[in-house]
Amino acid sequence: MTGTSRLPTEGPAMPRTFLDAFINSNGALSILVVLLGFACGTLIIMAVGRNPAGLYLALLQTLTGFNATTGVWNARYVGEWLTAAMPLILCGMSMGFAARTGLFNIGAEGQYIVGLTAAQFVALYAPPFFGAEWVVCLLAAAAAGAFWGGLVGWLRARFSVSEVVATIMLNYIAFFLSRYLTRLIPDANTYRTPNFPGAAIIPRWFIDDLTNHSRLSAGIFVVLACVILYWLVLERTKLGFELRATGLNRTAAGYAGIGVNRCFTTSMGIAGAFAGLAGAIVALGSFSYGRVIGGYDNYGFNGIAVALVGNSTAGGTLLSGLLFGMLSSAQPLMQSRQIPKEIAWIISGLVVVLVSLRAGIRLVIAWRAKVAAARSLAEREAAGA
Repeated sequence: MTGTSRLPTEGPAMPRTFLDAFINSNGALSILVVLLGFACGTLIIMAVGRNPAGLYLALLQTLTGFNATTGVWNARYVGEWLTAAMPLILCGMSMGFAARTGLFNIGAEGQYIVGLTAAQFVALYAPPFFGAEWVVCLLAAAAAGAFWGGLVGWLRARFSVSEVVATIMLNYIAFFLSRYLTRLIPDANTYRTPNFPGAAIIPRWFIDDLTNHSRLSAGIFVVLACVILYWLVLERTKLGFELRATGLNRTAAGYAGIGVNRCFTTSMGIAGAFAGLAGAIVALGSFSYGRVIGGYDNYGFNGIAVALVGNSTAGGTLLSGLLFGMLSSAQPLMQSRQIPKEIAWIISGLVVVLVSLRAGIRLVIAWRAKVAAARSLAEREAAGA
């Protein structure tokens, strides 16, 4: 009886060094670059003759509400931190969702503006809806953002228009269109509209007492629901698989029967809905009146950095948005401790730059592995000869 020999099964290739493993771990590398960003910020503070302890005391007070200098605790600082982080998380998911499909959504700012504008108009003109007009406003903002983003996806799918060019142009259109339409509202001036009805403002419920009357609203629950939805759609649904497959290799996805053009439109539509919700949460959660925007709020643009640091994943984008929200909210506290507020933006910029270098580092590692493999092959051939 002839025995059947069993060939050894080769397992997945292991990283050659601990450094290779670390670089290939997106989460670990993001943590490293954040720490390096803070280290560089510390050195800059020391270089200008200030005490870097002021930076970390300000961040501690932002995160916990506790003032280590006076020993006073005020939960309002925590509420303001989360308020600053909410639109960053949503705009980060807008950028990240498109990125997972291989698209670069630089138009989250325009989608945010469209959502903000739609929410304001619905708040001022929608009929009563069981005392929950704010829910209708959120839905209108998400629909407006989805239309604005889906339009880009459709142009990309139908006419091969670059989503980068299309979103940049639509950012300008959204901005000036919002200013024009909002100023048409009766009794509106160059700054604001009349006040919203009370039922159109996102409620604070028990949050108001918990955070000592901060601006934090029930929009925080909407953000958390969106994070869960983001994860579920991308990681646990057929649609998410198709979107991710398109992002990894659209040619292979097309051969596998996946509608690549449909994925472009769907992905940009969902991305726009996230940004539109961010606009509504800012408009109806932090203000009691409609704004005639005089410039970009920059949540959409900062969302690009949030998505990069968060690796376009649900959990990573949530943590990244909290980080950037913390740096933004801590600026007044930094100034009160004689630390220039610009340090916060320097740290943010350094983190983004260091994350962007990740691709370059991986190219170097791949080159090293290729050289090592070629050397090993040459040595085996020489030994065989």
